[in-house]
Amino acid sequence: MSEKHAAKKTIEKLAIVVVTYKRQQLLAKLFDSIERLTVAPWRIVIVDNEHSDETHGMVDDFAARITKQWGATVADASGNEQRVVYAPQTANLGGAGGFSAGVKKAYELGAEWFWVMDDDVAVEPEGIEKLAKWTARHDVIQGSRYDYDGGPFYWQYDFIVPLGIPNPIAPAAFGRAGYRVMDTLCFEGGLFRRRVVEKIGFPDPRFFIYWDDTIYGYLASKVTNPIVVPDVVLRRTREIGNWDIAGLRQLNSTSDMNRYHIMRNRGYMARYFMVHGDFRPFLFALGTVATAAKEVIRLVMVDREHVRTGLVQIAKGWWDSRKLMHDPNWKPMPALK
Repeated sequence: MSEKHAAKKTIEKLAIVVVTYKRQQLLAKLFDSIERLTVAPWRIVIVDNEHSDETHGMVDDFAARITKQWGATVADASGNEQRVVYAPQTANLGGAGGFSAGVKKAYELGAEWFWVMDDDVAVEPEGIEKLAKWTARHDVIQGSRYDYDGGPFYWQYDFIVPLGIPNPIAPAAFGRAGYRVMDTLCFEGGLFRRRVVEKIGFPDPRFFIYWDDTIYGYLASKVTNPIVVPDVVLRRTREIGNWDIAGLRQLNSTSDMNRYHIMRNRGYMARYFMVHGDFRPFLFALGTVATAAKEVIRLVMVDREHVRTGLVQIAKGWWDSRKLMHDPNWKPMPALK
């Protein structure tokens, strides 16, 4: 590594964990951005939910470029000294399953920090340096992001636990501290330390998609104080249709699969709240009604061509969430230590 790179602030044994599925064009943009990082990560774990020959070939090419640029690194627990690790899955595990598998892989290799992201973002060149300045005092850090159009991306960092919904009017200002304490997380750029994983376990793959990162951040808030910081470390690279609400918030387009899991996974959410003594049946039911109402509004305002099928998926997910809430065999993800 050059003297220039060595002098820059980095993060010890940082593993970037990327989950991808059938979006090779977006993945290529992410790879290009990682190459432009001003400091080298210790590992880059690519979880391929498609297990595709095309993605495997892309990862091999990317690994060769990374080796040429930064060389080998400190050996991991498997004895490997290459920075890029390809982790194909036998089936599509969804984002939740992919992040669970990716964090588990990086943990087993010996990572101390986990910077997780989907394939539809690009990292900012100084992203690691910007995050590194917070790591001495904080174990869970969410950097800020640019939206697809280059503007700021507002993320609902305040989770109203009794209702089980994000706070839509949480203030955007960072205040005198220069950061905001949060009780949630986003797997689009969230950074967390090994000792947090040891205390709360791996992300729960049963969510498949949606609410998995929210609950992981909620669990993290039980053992530390997660923060969101103003430093921009990512930008989104996928354009999503949305409804602009008075220029202050956006309601993005989504799929019927997402609609189903948004409702169904509230069953898992409730079970975690029960474990930690935070479940309030009446308030949680109000939050479920509010969530369903939001999804109906999304259908009418953004995805109106899917109104009929979308309503069916909202109702089906709601019904299945009730079954999960009463499943006698359900158990939370176990702590590792």
